[in-house]
Amino acid sequence: METISEQRCHGGVQGFYRHHSDRCGGPMRFALFQPPQAAQEACPVLYFLAGLTCTEETATIKAGAQRVAAELGLILVMPDTSPRQTGLEGATGDWEFGEGAGFYVDATQSPWSSRFRMHSYVVDELPALIAQHFPADIARSGITGHSMGGHGALTIALRHRDKYRSVSAFAPIVAPSQVPWGQKAFPRYLGDDAATWAQYDACELVRKQRFDGTILIDQGEADGFLATQLKPELFDQACAEGGQALLLRRHAGYDHSYYFITSFIDDHLRHHASALGRS
Repeated sequence: METISEQRCHGGVQGFYRHHSDRCGGPMRFALFQPPQAAQEACPVLYFLAGLTCTEETATIKAGAQRVAAELGLILVMPDTSPRQTGLEGATGDWEFGEGAGFYVDATQSPWSSRFRMHSYVVDELPALIAQHFPADIARSGITGHSMGGHGALTIALRHRDKYRSVSAFAPIVAPSQVPWGQKAFPRYLGDDAATWAQYDACELVRKQRFDGTILIDQGEADGFLATQLKPELFDQACAEGGQALLLRRHAGYDHSYYFITSFIDDHLRHHASALGRS
């Protein structure tokens, strides 16, 4: 693993790193914040999955999460949203698909299946790397994300309930099978099998398997993607049908930007810290 840079931050260390990924077939980057407590003990981990067009730098720089993470003793991990420089035809030039738009799925269709395996990268490969190189208590992990990353956080937590003690999301894509973003990406990554799509659709998953604990979602009412791409009411209904505890908070005047996220990130950090034994 290569250290790109490390800086002091709120008494801890904010770093950026690069490594070879077997799952994604090439180099991958991630950011990681170590709180001050990590100098003396293994700390619980919170993963933040970013959205379309974003990188490992986006949430790291814009979310403003380090101050409260330092207070609570949480390691923050912000992976990139996809492999880069894949050389695959069609992987660049469209912000809704390909590089920067991995959708946190394991692609089954050629040529995407050779590189776009972000689901297993986030669930298996990255945590193993973190455990090897940092003072992380991987058994105490939570996951959150924004937009496409909120979709990733919800589906990953619902499918791997043994690996995550807490989950939250900001303006997540909750029903990709029913909205244009998912209907554009899923056929190319996953083919036309509806059963495969359902494995990466939070609404479909939560009807069949509950997460142990309350799912926290924040949604801005002035979000330009609210009515066409996000549709949180569908997840609200699915949680009711599946018996899933959900705290869905709607905020008047807030949009899809990181100004929205930084306004409520502290609540999410404390939500995760409570479940991870850091409250």
